[in-house]
Amino acid sequence: MAQIKSRKHNRSAQLMALAASLPLLAHAASPEDDVTHLPTITVKSEAESKYKADSLNSAKYTQPLLDTPQTISVIKKEILQEQGATSLVEALRNTPGITLQLGENGNTSAGDAFQMRGFSTQTSTYVDGIRDLGAISRDVFNLDQIEVVKGPSGSEAGRGAASGYINLVSKLPQSENSQEISASYNTAEHARLSADINQVINPNTAFRLNVMGQEGGVEGRDYIENNSYAIAPSLAFGLNTATRLYLYSQHIRQRNIPDGGIPTIGMQGFYNSDSLLATAPQVNRENFYGHVNDYEDVDADMFTAKIESDFTDRLKLTNITRVGKTQMNRVLTGINTGASGLRTNGSSDPAQWEVNRSRQGVDQENKILANQTTLNFDLQTGAVEHDVVAGMEFLKEQQSSKLLATQLPGEATVNTPWANLYRPDRHQAMPALIYNGGYTNGETQTAAAYLFDTLKFGERFQLNGGVRVDYYETDYQGLTLPRGGNALVAKDLSTHDTLLSWKLGGVYKPTLNSSVYASYAKSLTPPGSANFTLSESGNDAINAQPQETHHYEVGSKWELLQGKLAMAAAAYRTENENQSTIDPISQLAVQEGKKRVDGVELSAVGQITDAWNISAGVAHMKVKQLNQRSSSSTTLSERWSPEWTASLWSTYDWAGFKFGLGARYVDEQKRVVTDSTAPANMPNIPGYVVIDALVGYNFNKHASLNLNLYNLADKEYISTLNNGGGRVVLGQPRSATLSLNYKF
Repeated sequence: MAQIKSRKHNRSAQLMALAASLPLLAHAASPEDDVTHLPTITVKSEAESKYKADSLNSAKYTQPLLDTPQTISVIKKEILQEQGATSLVEALRNTPGITLQLGENGNTSAGDAFQMRGFSTQTSTYVDGIRDLGAISRDVFNLDQIEVVKGPSGSEAGRGAASGYINLVSKLPQSENSQEISASYNTAEHARLSADINQVINPNTAFRLNVMGQEGGVEGRDYIENNSYAIAPSLAFGLNTATRLYLYSQHIRQRNIPDGGIPTIGMQGFYNSDSLLATAPQVNRENFYGHVNDYEDVDADMFTAKIESDFTDRLKLTNITRVGKTQMNRVLTGINTGASGLRTNGSSDPAQWEVNRSRQGVDQENKILANQTTLNFDLQTGAVEHDVVAGMEFLKEQQSSKLLATQLPGEATVNTPWANLYRPDRHQAMPALIYNGGYTNGETQTAAAYLFDTLKFGERFQLNGGVRVDYYETDYQGLTLPRGGNALVAKDLSTHDTLLSWKLGGVYKPTLNSSVYASYAKSLTPPGSANFTLSESGNDAINAQPQETHHYEVGSKWELLQGKLAMAAAAYRTENENQSTIDPISQLAVQEGKKRVDGVELSAVGQITDAWNISAGVAHMKVKQLNQRSSSSTTLSERWSPEWTASLWSTYDWAGFKFGLGARYVDEQKRVVTDSTAPANMPNIPGYVVIDALVGYNFNKHASLNLNLYNLADKEYISTLNNGGGRVVLGQPRSATLSLNYKF
């Protein structure tokens, strides 16, 4: 029988130990006093901008962002440091069109879960171009930049990239010494310490170490904790030579107390057939409905070897090999607020009312073994220049889960005690979770080849095309308990197919610093693509056709103010076909469902003056479901897809001071998207605007102090809502973080 863990340890002592070790690391990284070094000369481009990026890190993209016929946002580490952003969730607030998702029933989603342009991107997160499926809330401590590629990208990223993907670019050793330490503390009594130390060993070899530790609470929540510790060492050989080898790894340990959310009772849009509950007040946003022994432990390890070899000025080879493993073990006491999830116990006194709870656990392991080889070469055929990319990729991805429950199959149901609605007690006795013998194991092996070419017809016109062929095999074995069943049922399913994804784009350059483009892309999402789980029916049926996504986009990009400010505008249509739906006559599942997304996106990133920086974006989209039906209703649109989203972050430097202002807008998000006329609880998430601010001061070239103020108006807004509308996680209330950065 599995026992619930109670992790009582001196967290502050661990953080103090990490702090004490940083000066020793810095001293160890310092050069010996008797060694003479030549001065380092850094040449900066006149158009270099703190926020603006000129290109992507991937070898698959050969052209500057200005000449790439696709909507792409790059979020650099400098803007994240100014905002005090530490997680990927916080970082992605800098680009419009992305919303968060919340898991069903009592479980929060396992790791980062995003919706982008009307599609889930939970399995479309990459690290240095390799897919990362681990169930982990990702930190930014070891990132140089975050690349958000929007629009179907199967030709670059492979299966399932229906609305694009997010690529995280790791920090790697550089040929210049640098050391930086950052410490922060916020109003939730959460402390964080990180260090980034790059040490040149000789002109061609360098070592880099990134470490991070954080402990403490979460704004606006009682008892919830986010505690994590990480180290990312890396070593580079052959810097400033034709062949470079990077060996790097990342090791993260998260020891959190998870958040199951709060009931939606009393909120705008709440509905209950009981008149007492229908008019009841909200619960305290700080209420914790979990148990004192709830926990979430995540161990994530990643090892990577990367080789770059410049054979000639026109021929370059890049090879990256990765082994990764992520283990999540979680016990969560969540609220279960279905139609009968709230009760008054026959009393008109709210102090006697209760909310149902569930006891759930996750024991999941993800593994990946990957090798990717890319060859870049330039050639000329007559008057046409070619930038060609050819490559191969081999992947083995696995996900294994052991099933936990409060009783074994066939045994009587063990009831979880209800919680007082307004005064929950986290010390109530709870049934223990045990492994019930069930499991799910999924594996996908992929062999892929890709080819891209950019044809340049003089200085004005470019044609960009690419194709990727994936052969995959997915195997799924499981021993699961069907809904309402009392015995485990075995499954052993497999499928395989060959996928062909491609893209084509044309670019016209009115001037050297502008472009106008039109593009088309096709991506495929095969059965089991999300979590390697196969079934006999639905989108993941072994005989199902892959979902096809077609994307059409026109746009324009401009670099203004001597290249310091990048502006872009794009209009697009995305159509996803072969979705599972119910035939209205036969009542059988057929693949005739279709989703259509029409949108426009605008952005401006860079410098307006030497002292004034800006990152801004606004997106508008309409998502429609076509021919999408259940046995009783028709789905009209897509959940969690607001029509308007916008983001703004701007800073101004003056006499050593830095002043910043940020704003985020998210339009109303629909939860109920069918033509059913039945009363519904929480049919939508109301729209909201959140204002943030920054006041900072640079004492000298080494030390700076920042005060970040979040949600200045203390706006209460819903960050995520579950599919049933019964539980919610509210957004961050008014709060503040003080951070000190020191470079030496």
